[in-house]
Amino acid sequence: MTDRAAPAVTLRTVALSVLAMLAFAANSLLCRFALEAPTRIDPASFGSLRLVSGAVMLVLVSRLSARTDTAAAPRARPDWLAAIALWAYVACFSFAYLTLTAGTGALILFGAVQLTMFAVGLRAGERFPLAAWGGLLLAVVGFAYLVSPGLAAPPPLSAALMAAAGVAWGVYSLRGRHSQASPVVATASNFVIAAPLALALSLIDRSHFHASAGGVALAVASGAITSGLGYVIWYAALRSLTAIRAATVQLSVPVIAALGGTLLMAETITARLIVASIAIIGGVAVVLTGRSRAAIAPRRPER
Repeated sequence: MTDRAAPAVTLRTVALSVLAMLAFAANSLLCRFALEAPTRIDPASFGSLRLVSGAVMLVLVSRLSARTDTAAAPRARPDWLAAIALWAYVACFSFAYLTLTAGTGALILFGAVQLTMFAVGLRAGERFPLAAWGGLLLAVVGFAYLVSPGLAAPPPLSAALMAAAGVAWGVYSLRGRHSQASPVVATASNFVIAAPLALALSLIDRSHFHASAGGVALAVASGAITSGLGYVIWYAALRSLTAIRAATVQLSVPVIAALGGTLLMAETITARLIVASIAIIGGVAVVLTGRSRAAIAPRRPER
């Protein structure tokens, strides 16, 4: 996808994008709330409820969309790799937030997603200008600084799990680009396949099972609202956003999550998090700008 024909960004698109980013950041906050007392729930159960409730919501939305859409949309073929990646993302995400703050977790997740996308682009032969390479190096250095040993560093295992969640979400996003079905239908199919995998993990981890009513409610809200409906809102916004604009908008998610964690959960924003955020988000922004310019640069005619 290129940015040659950039659609106009309307007030509706801006509103939908804001709601989607709030939903994405809310996933981090809901998970942190759910895992802590008094709304305590174990990570495996949180992930299971999130996927099951998200599957139910997306199936309902896809069926309602099918009734109102006169054009017959292609049915989604089972994509096992996408479903496994979705399950891995939810599982690693849930366990990582046992000890990570909302802002730190979102930053690691976002950084890993973008680095995965860049790596795939490089392997596919995408060319990066020199400035983009500098931005990528800055983002990697910021990521390394964030997780480097020290008093303010996040726990290594949790950081590794969240990075794995980011890689899994990057893989899942890339798989979605090749689906012939509508994004809502394809995502509903992936949620339906991933839900039993999450339930199996809960069964394996049943010795750690515990769930309060509040924890269950937060998990369902994360799945049905901020994951299910949040995706539908984001898809509606994507219709009027170029790939570069969509990627740039998501730079706001770690910031929103960090502010939400500070205001709602009394989490501390450390100097390390601020420096790493500037490096990672700034570096990614430079790379995105470089990719945008490369995308609109005129090509020489083939002989």
